[in-house]
Amino acid sequence: MYTLDLTGRVALVTGAGRGIGRALAMGLAQAGADLIIAARTRPELEDLAQAVEQTGRQVFVSVTDITKSDQVNRMVQDSLERYGRVDILVNNVGMAIPQAAEEVTEAAWDQVVDTNLKATFFVSQAIGRTMLSRRRGVIVNIVSELAFVALPRYACYSASKAGIVMLTKALAVEWAPYGVRVNAVAPAAIQTEANTVLSTEGHRRQALARLPVGHFGTVQDVVGAVLYLASDAASYVLGTTLMVDGGRVII
Repeated sequence: MYTLDLTGRVALVTGAGRGIGRALAMGLAQAGADLIIAARTRPELEDLAQAVEQTGRQVFVSVTDITKSDQVNRMVQDSLERYGRVDILVNNVGMAIPQAAEEVTEAAWDQVVDTNLKATFFVSQAIGRTMLSRRRGVIVNIVSELAFVALPRYACYSASKAGIVMLTKALAVEWAPYGVRVNAVAPAAIQTEANTVLSTEGHRRQALARLPVGHFGTVQDVVGAVLYLASDAASYVLGTTLMVDGGRVII
């Protein structure tokens, strides 16, 4: 019988300093995994590391800008030196610059697409190589409802997240024969500080009206989905995007 127990595994979470990323790191630790936590700022990571250690798990802090290939390569090398392997990769980093489409600059486009899509690919590539050599590993990409439904002022973000959905399928097909599973999770209407879609009362009312479940989600809803996909319980799940959206995209 399968469980969500991840004891003995090593997980790397990008964008782990706050919000969903922090919750994912804690959830993986509570499920038994040792961690590599990565983000661009050290203070948030140090605070998270202390919380992880209180669960009894090991944790390695990597201050990394994952849009920079040299920093990604260093993060991977440091992780391998610390643990010898990475069993689970959670590509959580994401950003949005809400702008009317006609006002988007090339710099803004590059920043969003590089952070969301480009970084997801190259971190997956760097970690994926180590998984392919071991013929074992799991990658979970965090996308968004906006990969499937349109919202004004989020053209760049939506395009980048939709790209990750297809990237998830492409990597899953290519790497499955080598024992590497790749899937994605698409949260919607999750209450975090970074969720600008829910930043005003008007936006909250509009979003709530589109939720069949009748309430907003929490970071723990996302944690549960990621733990499932990271575990052996999902050993026959491949290339899928699991919606954690309260039914948002079905209406």
